[in-house]
Formats: sequence, C-alpha cells, structure tokens
Amino acid sequence: MRVLFTFVGGPGHFRPLVPIARSVVAEGHTVAVAGSGSMVRAMETSGFAAFATEPAREHVRPRLPLLEPDNERAEMELREIFARSEAPARAKAILELGREWKPDVLVCDEVDFGGMVAAERLGIPHASVVVLAAGSLLRKETVAAPLSELRDAHGLPSDPELTMLDRHLVLSPVPPSFRHPDFPLPATAHSIRPVDAPPPVATRPNGRLVYFTLGTEFNTESGDLFSRVLAGLGPLPLTTVATVGEHIDPAELGPQPPNVRLRQYVPQGEILPSCDLVVSHGGSGTVIGALAHGVPSLVIPMGADQPHNAARCAALGAGEVLAPTSTTPEMVRRTASAMLSDPRYRNAAEAVRREIANLPGPESAVPLLERLATGQRTDVVHVEDETAGRDADIGARVQPGAGDLRCHGVGSDRSTLEQRGRRAECRVPHVPEDDHQQQ
Repeated sequence: MRVLFTFVGGPGHFRPLVPIARSVVAEGHTVAVAGSGSMVRAMETSGFAAFATEPAREHVRPRLPLLEPDNERAEMELREIFARSEAPARAKAILELGREWKPDVLVCDEVDFGGMVAAERLGIPHASVVVLAAGSLLRKETVAAPLSELRDAHGLPSDPELTMLDRHLVLSPVPPSFRHPDFPLPATAHSIRPVDAPPPVATRPNGRLVYFTLGTEFNTESGDLFSRVLAGLGPLPLTTVATVGEHIDPAELGPQPPNVRLRQYVPQGEILPSCDLVVSHGGSGTVIGALAHGVPSLVIPMGADQPHNAARCAALGAGEVLAPTSTTPEMVRRTASAMLSDPRYRNAAEAVRREIANLPGPESAVPLLERLATGQRTDVVHVEDETAGRDADIGARVQPGAGDLRCHGVGSDRSTLEQRGRRAECRVPHVPEDDHQQQ
C-alpha cells in the first residue's frame, strides 16, 4: 500500500500525522509526505520521503503586535486563507504529485482541503486527521462557498453537505472528552492516542517546573506577552523553562533570574513528563500534549482555535484562562500559584491522561487505511451516551479490521462489547420470542 500524507501550514499540522505515518511504515507500507517547502527538512528528519508542494517561504518572519482573540477573524482566515487561497494551489500541486507517485490512499490534515480535492480527482479515498482539537472552529458552513467553487473548477459533482470533509475516514488524535459536545465527531471517525502513552511519573525532580511556550506560529505575533508572563513567573519558587521559537533571539527578552531558562526550542516529550504546569497559547498540540502527561494548563489564547481549546481545558477542570492583551505579571503569578497549590487541576488533567492512555494507539489506523485502499468500509458503530454504561467514556466504538469482536452477556437487556481490551456496556433491545421464531 502506498500512502501519501499531506498537510497545509506548519508544525502544528504536520506533527499529528507523524505517529500515524510511522505506524504505516512499520507495517511494511510505503509512505511519502507533501507539505510546504519550509517544512521539507522537518519531514525528512522525521524519516519520510518529502515533497514540496510550494517553495519555501521567507525564513525571517516579522514581529507583529498582539491582537485580542476574535472568532470572526479566525473563521475568516479559515475561509479566505485555507479554503479560498491555499486550497486551489494545493489541489493542483498534489494532483500532479499523485499522478506521478500513484498513492493508493491519501491522508491529510483536516484543513488541507486541496488534498481532499486532489484525492477525489485521482480517484482514491482519503482520510483526514483532526488538528483542531476542540472541534468547534471548523464548521462546514464557514468554508462551504470557496470549496464549492473549487469543486466546480475541478469538474467534481456538487457536494452541498460537504461530505468530502469526512466521507471515508476521520482519525482523531484527541481524547473524546476534549471535543466540544456541540460538535461531535462524524460516524466515520476513530479516536486514537495522539502520542505513545507515557507512564505516570512516580517521582518528579526536586522543585517545581513550569513550561512556558507561545508555539511556533503566534510567538512572533505576541507583542510584549513573553515579557509579561516571564515577569509573573520569575519571582515564584520554581524553575521556568520558556521556549521562544526559532525566529526570536532569547537575548531580546533581556536578563532573567537564575530560575528562568530561555530556549528557542525544547521537544515537548522531553520536558512534559517533569512538568507541574504548562503556560501556553493553547495550541492543539500543546494542550493535548500536556494532558497526555497529566499536566494542567494556564492558557493565554491569541487566535485560531486557541480560545476554543482554552475553554475546553477550563470546562474539564484542567486549566485556567487569561486574556492576552490585559494579563499582567501579577495575574500570571497569582493564577499559576493557585493552580500549583490546588490538586484539583492536576487530578482533572490526570483523568484525561488515563483516558488518552486507554485509546488505541496510532497503529490502529493502519488496518483502517488498508481497508480504504481495498474499497472496504471503515465506518463505526456508536454506542449512544444515553444507553451506555460508564465504561463507554473512553470512546465505545467498534473498529472494523481492529480485531475480533466479543459480546459478553451481563443481563437480560445489557451486553458488553469488547474489542482489543476495550469494553463498552450497552443496552440490547428486547426481542419477543415470537420475533425470534419468525427470523
């Protein structure tokens, strides 16, 4: 099986694909990844054959002033940049690449609309990977008009319900509880672990550790937010490790106290296991990474889906939210201190960590992609919340191709479905004896 992975944008759209792509390779299949020219090095160092769908962009990024989060602006950017501006060029580039490379399946991030159109033109199925964790920013009505125009331009049939977004398979590396309840996953979705499930940390280093980051995109649009947050964290009796990104020189932020360490980049997987608190912009990769390690988040959202993620952290009891333009050092200091001293935040984050650990790993996506490649169905059987027992809170889904399904009778009207060690209790409608005889 030949699988082409595609993504639009930067690291936040590429990294969720990596565990899935590596799992596909581990099963002996052939993988290539296509993204912007500026991401080719990241694709290659991750171990994949890489194709640039556009030239590398200017390396030096301008520093921009901090703006108040605006959901209408975020939706406009999704519609005008991702759907209207980026998608046509990406559809053309991926279509040309696909004709030469000849994939059997295409896997794209959920806002790589051009990749979806290219797959349809190539006559192959595609799977999308959730990269907007809360699920409440990407709405079909937001992108419907430009995607309809794009489909028309490629001679594709009308798709008023935009089934192209989730027609075949959706892979969600997000714990189900984090998804906004008003925006449920489609029936074609399967939840998987976002990372290798880390074990609980039995002992932590002496002293508390806070990780502070503003991500890889919004870090240069943060105004003086770095300075304000560092001024709030610096006086606390703990160690702060702050990453500023490759486009900012840590020296710009001036001298820091000995307990504050500035870096351009630190791999999350190296620092999160030892963290007591993450202070961040609320990017999907950052907040889900923190939760995967049972670490609560103090979120200062600046744009895109960050306010949505911040709200979900707070709703789960695993985070607090501060406004970026009005936050003061004292507010940061007071909120961080309160979160570190109240075990409820850690307990709530730990509950999500256990939920993530119980999800099937990224390797479970491989048989689903194999089914796509051979024209088989990958849809799921849902156990509705109102008829499911508490065991269903890890995502009670029967996954075709993921192993034998066993049914355990536990009563006259209830049964337990078990697959790959995961169980979900569900109601079994009563069928009269006469009906049994008629069947």
